[in-house]
Amino acid sequence: MSIDDISFRTELRNTKVLEGPFPSLNFDKFPPTPQDAFKNWFHEAVTANVREPHAMTVSTVNEEGCPDARVLILKNVDSRGWHFAVKSDSPKGKQLAGNGATALTFYWPLLARQVRVRGTAVALPDGESALDYQARPVASRVSAVASEQSEVLGNRKDLEKKLVATEEVLRRDSLAGVEKWRVYAVDASSVEFWQGDANRLHQRLRYVWSKDDCQWVKHLLWP
Repeated sequence: MSIDDISFRTELRNTKVLEGPFPSLNFDKFPPTPQDAFKNWFHEAVTANVREPHAMTVSTVNEEGCPDARVLILKNVDSRGWHFAVKSDSPKGKQLAGNGATALTFYWPLLARQVRVRGTAVALPDGESALDYQARPVASRVSAVASEQSEVLGNRKDLEKKLVATEEVLRRDSLAGVEKWRVYAVDASSVEFWQGDANRLHQRLRYVWSKDDCQWVKHLLWP
C-alpha cells in the first residue's frame, strides 16, 4: 500500500505530542554535576515505567566528516563519563578510533524529557572491556562474534551457519572475541537537560565544563 505525501503530512500533523501532564521541575535544585542529575532523571524514568530508559542515540563522525547515528545501550555513568560498548571493527568502532567526537541523546516521552551529551569518547582500559564482555549473556557474545557488522549479508543461511560455528568456538573459549570488544566513556564538555512543555515553553538547563575552574557551570537556556 502506498500513502501519498499529502495524507502522510496530515497524519504527522494529527499525531499527538507533548500532551502532559508532566512532572514539576526546579533547576535550582539540580546537583552540581550532570552525572548526578542524569542518575536522578534516569531513576525517575524507571519509576515512571519508561521502556528501555537506558537506550540512547549515539552519534559519531565518519572519515568523510558526515554524522552517523544508531541506538545503543548505556553501560554506566561515572566521573569519566557515559559508557557504551562497541566492536572495534564495526563502523562505529572504526569511526571512534579515527575521531572521538561523540554526541549522546536520551529521550523519555512519558516524561517529555531529553538529555543531550556532547564530548569525546575515550576508550577504557582493556580489563574493563573484558569484564563487560564477560558479563554479556552467552547468546549476546555469540551474536557479537559471529556478526560481520553492517556488511552485506547474501543469505540468511550464511548467518545461521556462522552462529553455529561461533557457538562451538565460545564453548571452547568463553572469552573468544574479547580482543575486539571496546568500552568507551564519553568525556562530556556539555550536557543539556530538556523538559518539554505542551505550549512549547520548554525548560532547558545546560552544564558546561570549565577548564579554567575545573568544575561544571550551569546555564539556563531559552526554550
